Amino acid sequence: MKQNGTSLNIAANNYIVEEELGDEHISTSWDTPIRADAFDVDDEEKIVLIAYHFKEIMQILGLDLDDDSLKGTPLRVGKMYVKEIFSGLNPENKPRMALFENKYGYRQMLVEKNIVLYSNCEHHFVPIIGKAHVAYISNGKVIGLSKLNRIVRYYAQRPQVQERLTRQIAEDLKAVLGTEDVAVVIDAVHLCVSSRGVKDTGSSTLTGEYSGAFLEPATKDEFLKYLNT
Repeated sequence: MKQNGTSLNIAANNYIVEEELGDEHISTSWDTPIRADAFDVDDEEKIVLIAYHFKEIMQILGLDLDDDSLKGTPLRVGKMYVKEIFSGLNPENKPRMALFENKYGYRQMLVEKNIVLYSNCEHHFVPIIGKAHVAYISNGKVIGLSKLNRIVRYYAQRPQVQERLTRQIAEDLKAVLGTEDVAVVIDAVHLCVSSRGVKDTGSSTLTGEYSGAFLEPATKDEFLKYLNT
């Protein structure tokens, strides 16, 4: 557990630099930064490894892991990370999308609003809680309503930046539906703002991604009016 003073000083300096970069929301891609070997280890092994390392964190914090309330926490955290809150990292968990013919001949926008969203900030690994609003205009195909919720949840269940999350949902919907006529708005509270740092509990963050017909002012206004209905 102990390290020499030089090693601790080097580690501390590296963490300071990395934290400063992270707070600037620097990102190189709208895709999630995942290593090429991310899935060389299966889920069960990942759970065991995370449990081991989280136990180390708890010990460093001075917690008594012999306590009945704490002894199972490392394994619970491992399962939660892999099977639940970060399950969207694994492409095998991506929801299967089935499209249907637009037999109703409905050519107006379809809006699914107030999709409850739980994600985690990749800078501090604390929750992002909010709602997503998704819309598209059919080009001949439609998608089941529940699948819109599933797409949002899949991309939310990763360490995230809200701007990236908004874009990922929109890009996937465009690819699945075969249309550019897609809009996504997310309104969320970041606990890295409300529970730490400035501890501002009154603000929320809004992001939007518009493409195709939704870039036209009249169509965008119609969509935003639906959100306020």
